[in-house]
Amino acid sequence: MAIFLQFFLGLVAAVNPVGIMPIFVSLTNHMTVEEKRKVAITANISVAISLTVSLLAGQILLDMFSISLDSFRVAGGLLLLSIASTMMSGKLGEDKQNKQEKSEYVSRQQIGVVPLAMPLMAGPGAISSTIVYGSRYPGMLDTVGIIVTIVLFCTGAWLLFRSAPLIVRFLGQTGINVITRIMGLILGALGVEFIANGLRNLFPGLA
Repeated sequence: MAIFLQFFLGLVAAVNPVGIMPIFVSLTNHMTVEEKRKVAITANISVAISLTVSLLAGQILLDMFSISLDSFRVAGGLLLLSIASTMMSGKLGEDKQNKQEKSEYVSRQQIGVVPLAMPLMAGPGAISSTIVYGSRYPGMLDTVGIIVTIVLFCTGAWLLFRSAPLIVRFLGQTGINVITRIMGLILGALGVEFIANGLRNLFPGLA
């Protein structure tokens, strides 16, 4: 149970749905209430599918490229630290979306998939965390538990998006920035843990 709670909190920190809400509000500002709900559903279903595929295929990809789990932990931890540093500086999504991606989504109808689901929500941080947990706990029950955790997380994010305009108005930009920095701190701590565990196994003498 502790594993799934840790994974859930890691997803909350990596995805930072509260920090993404202002982006969701701005992207759907011209839409009707029904269209906004469809975008929210599409985004979170896409995230659930992306993370589940990463979970099931992650170890296969590592084996294909002959990458050890510990090496991936170190790389994933460094990536989480990079994202965490931008979050703690108060940035919202710039670290997950480059200029080309920003220009591409304007001409697309399915903004629930791009850019909301990919790369803003199911970004490199969330995907690498999912692969690490899936490889670390490969048992059938653990895999099912992680998938259930992903579904619960996406359900919670969907509920947040449905009430996004009210929450953004209540918290204000300052409140959202504070939450984003706290999530960045948590994400940074998770990245340090990934790196420490990976280095400990790669170089046993360090322990």
